[in-house]
Amino acid sequence: MDLLVSQIVQWLHTLGLHLDAGLARDVAEGAAQATAAMDMPGLLALAAALGWASGFRLYAVVFLVGMMGAAGWIALPPGLALLQHPLVLAASGFMLLVEFFADKVPWFDSLWDAVHAFIRVPAGALLAAGVFGADNATLAVAAGLLGGSLSATALATKMTTRAAANTSPEPFSNWGLSLFEDGLVVGVVWLATQYPLAFGIALVVMLAVSALLLVVLFKFLRAVLRRVSSFFSDSAKVA
Repeated sequence: MDLLVSQIVQWLHTLGLHLDAGLARDVAEGAAQATAAMDMPGLLALAAALGWASGFRLYAVVFLVGMMGAAGWIALPPGLALLQHPLVLAASGFMLLVEFFADKVPWFDSLWDAVHAFIRVPAGALLAAGVFGADNATLAVAAGLLGGSLSATALATKMTTRAAANTSPEPFSNWGLSLFEDGLVVGVVWLATQYPLAFGIALVVMLAVSALLLVVLFKFLRAVLRRVSSFFSDSAKVA
């Protein structure tokens, strides 16, 4: 880590940006603290957060975690280092913007979620497994199963509540839910990286709320699935 910081400081010198010894030392200490903070509870919390949040906003999760790693706010595990690559950040940032607006359109948001069910759940599993990487295959497989399950649960909860909201003719409830989910993803990732134990408690609460919503609003989930199935059936007939 010290070598990396030294290389960054030298690179800044070539650009004409000169850092004094005190500032460079503070940067190095901050990076060291970020690396040390990723202990086992932190890694488990990060894996669970990636899986859960991916069920709501996959592209936002990829972009947010990648930016946090690129900015040095957290030390990403080797299996997630790819997220901070400029091309990955550009692609996830673009899709984040697309999804942000697509998620605000009543009924189109449900179709968007149904299509992305085939992307978010596997991606949530892969991101969670990437926290531990190939060096710890056992934990990686366990984290992948956990991440995929949490992603599927979050996605089902999102689709169910959106189906219920879309039965209302006004768009404001839909917009409110969408903005709430945007903030929830940011809050979940931040809490997991800063306060892993608090995130664990919050996750239990969110799972309990999800179970309650799925039981109460299950008929709305069936309604949106029927609409999506009808959409693809009609498309196949036209083709």
